[in-house]
Amino acid sequence: MKKKSAMKCAVAMATLTVGLTSCGIDMPKETQSSFETMTVKKSDIELPYKFSARMKGQNDVTITPQVSGQLMKICVAEGQQVKKGQTLFIIDSRNAQLELEAAQANLQAALAQENSAKLEYESNKNLFDKKIVSSYMLNNSENSYKQAQAAVAQARAAVNRAKVELGFCTISAPVSGVIGEIPVRAGDQVSPMSELTMLSGNTTMYAEFSVTEAIVEALVQSGMKANEVDKYIANLPEATFVMKNGTEYPHKGRVVSLSGVVNAATGSLTAKVSFPNPEGHLYSGIQGTIVMSFAEKSVIVVPQFAIVRLQDKSQVYKVKADSTATAVEVTTEDTSNGKDFIITSGLNEGDQIVTTGANNVTEGMKVLFPKEEVKSEK
Repeated sequence: MKKKSAMKCAVAMATLTVGLTSCGIDMPKETQSSFETMTVKKSDIELPYKFSARMKGQNDVTITPQVSGQLMKICVAEGQQVKKGQTLFIIDSRNAQLELEAAQANLQAALAQENSAKLEYESNKNLFDKKIVSSYMLNNSENSYKQAQAAVAQARAAVNRAKVELGFCTISAPVSGVIGEIPVRAGDQVSPMSELTMLSGNTTMYAEFSVTEAIVEALVQSGMKANEVDKYIANLPEATFVMKNGTEYPHKGRVVSLSGVVNAATGSLTAKVSFPNPEGHLYSGIQGTIVMSFAEKSVIVVPQFAIVRLQDKSQVYKVKADSTATAVEVTTEDTSNGKDFIITSGLNEGDQIVTTGANNVTEGMKVLFPKEEVKSEK
């Protein structure tokens, strides 16, 4: 019974189709649409290279005392902007003052001794000229005078040393900048081994980053000589500093140095980019990304969705003369713009490839179909 019902339905559908056709009603035809394609050509493109970097002040100075003693006063606060020569810390200077006074007293005694020795020498010289004293006495008095002069020089050096020691009790800013963390408190006992703070000279900041091994190899292969490094650096593009939160620092920087020694552990060179910091928004220790755009001339650029990944291989579908697709293995280079790849091998200028829908193409599949001509009714 079921077979007879199915046969009746088929006959009815056929009769309906014939009837509609005889009435002049066209049935919809199945149409096949072409895949989107592009013709490969060479062009110029700007590639943004990105490097992880850490900010450092141009004149970052670790402040440590040069004498031991009790810290009497802290004259600045953390984060404070200071000028060169401004007093930062004061160490107990009483012992240093006593040392200076003692040295000054020794100098006075040495000067008096020198004066006495001088008088005796001049007296013996007059007596020797009159042949009253012997040359032995004259030489002895001359030697005593020279010893007294040497003692004065030593005493004067001791005074100067004591003055320097006293000056060390007042610690001043060697450069203008911003005060970092202060781990000590007034009353602490400090010594030349104690770190009082870090003073960051932040009018100009350096972003330090490692230049990758690939770039090092490119420099070597380019034949750049040691005396051409400065010229190479001068021709590098401006750099942008992007903070971790994605904020772009408004001032551009320039590469100012490139170390001449490759780090044996990482195989990289260290580079520095100098950034002006007029508003003081950059601080030592800030981490972010250095972005530099380099121009690539006459390269083949294709959209990322035209690349089909098969395990560790990349391929595109090239359109042949008969409108069928064939897989071609290619090597690519990322442009870092999130949209395109540079084709370094596998394609030639003028080749036609499938773009949108490339993942749905199979080998030998027809991907281009001629468009039907639409006849206009007269």
